[in-house]
Amino acid sequence: MIDVDFEQPLGPFTLRAQFAAAARVVGLFGRSGAGKTSVVNAIAGVTRPRRGHIRIGDATLFDAERGIDVPIAQRRVGYVFQDALLFPHLTASANLQYGMQRRTVAERYIDADRVIDVLGLRPLLGRKPATLSGGERQRVAIGRALLAQPRLLLMDEPLASLDVPRRAEILDYIERLRDEFRVPIVYVSHSVPEVTRLADTLVILADGQTLAVGDVHDVMGRLDLKPHTGRYEAGAVIEAAVATHDDRFALTTLRFEGGELSVPRVDASAGERVRVRIRARDVSIALARPAQISMLNVLPATVLAIGEESGPVVDLQLAVGSARILARITRRSCAELGLRSGQAVFALVKAVSFDHRSTGYA
Repeated sequence: MIDVDFEQPLGPFTLRAQFAAAARVVGLFGRSGAGKTSVVNAIAGVTRPRRGHIRIGDATLFDAERGIDVPIAQRRVGYVFQDALLFPHLTASANLQYGMQRRTVAERYIDADRVIDVLGLRPLLGRKPATLSGGERQRVAIGRALLAQPRLLLMDEPLASLDVPRRAEILDYIERLRDEFRVPIVYVSHSVPEVTRLADTLVILADGQTLAVGDVHDVMGRLDLKPHTGRYEAGAVIEAAVATHDDRFALTTLRFEGGELSVPRVDASAGERVRVRIRARDVSIALARPAQISMLNVLPATVLAIGEESGPVVDLQLAVGSARILARITRRSCAELGLRSGQAVFALVKAVSFDHRSTGYA
C-alpha cells in the first residue's frame, strides 16, 4: 500500500497530493507543471512537505505531526530519472553493482542475474555508458535502481528523452519487470498511451491539485476528466483475454465481458490477459446493427451520458457489458440520431485503429 497525503508550497500554488493504492503501478498523470515530479521528489525525500504523511506499507517515511522525516539514504526508494545518469567512468556491470552494494546480503531479495536477464543487459555488461544507446542506458539505470533492493520504485518520465522506437522497447521491458518483481512502481508521465498501458491505479494532477484517483479503467472512462486527459487521446481502457488468432489475416480476437474485439495480431497466447485502449475518436455509433461494412467490431452498447460540449463534437459515455468506453461524434449526428441516456445503440470500432501503443499485457 502506498499512502500519500501532504501539502507543499510550490511556486504559484500549493501542491496537495492525496492518494492511497495497493497496486503494482500507480500512474501520476498530468500536463507539464502539474506537480508530478514534486510528488515523487517528496516521496524520495528530496524535498520536505509542509504537512501530511508518506507511507509505504508499514514504513512511515514522513509524518509532519509526529516529526518523522527518514533520510534519503534510509528510505529504500529507487529513482529512475528522465536521463539515465549513469556513472560514465564505470561499465554497465559496475553501475549495476553500485546499486547492489548499497544493501547488505541479508537485505537483498532481488536476484541480480534475474534482473540482468529480464532487462536484457547481459550483452551490455562490459560496456561503458558512452557506447550505449539511450534505451540501453535507461535499461541499465532501471536495473541499478532495482538492485538497490527498493521497497518502492519511482520512475519520472523515464521515456521522455527517447525516440519513438526506443520508447516502445523500454515499455516492453517495464511491463516485464512489473510482472516479474514484487516492487510497486510510481510512474510519472504526461503520455496517455504510457499510463494506460502500465498503470493499475491512475492519479490525475492539475495545478498541484489531485483531481481523481482510481482504477485506470474507471478514470479514463470519465467524461468530466477529458480536459485533463487530453481531447485527442481521450478514450477508455478495457481488459480482455486472447481468444483466438487468425493467421491468414494476422488478426487476434480478444474476448471481454461486453463482447469480442478483432485487433491486429497480439503476441500473446490464448487465455493471456491484455489491456486495450479504445480512443473516443475511433468509435462510431449506429442505432441498428449495420450489415456489409468494413468495420469488424460491432458492439451492443448503452448510452450512459452525453457530454455538454458547445462545439461541433460531443463525447458519449457508453456501457459495453461492464466496460465503459467513450465515443466522439458530431453534435449534428447526436441530434439527428436522437441519442439520449439509457438508449441502446451499437458501438463501431475499426480493427485498424488499434496499434502497438493501444495494447499491452495486463
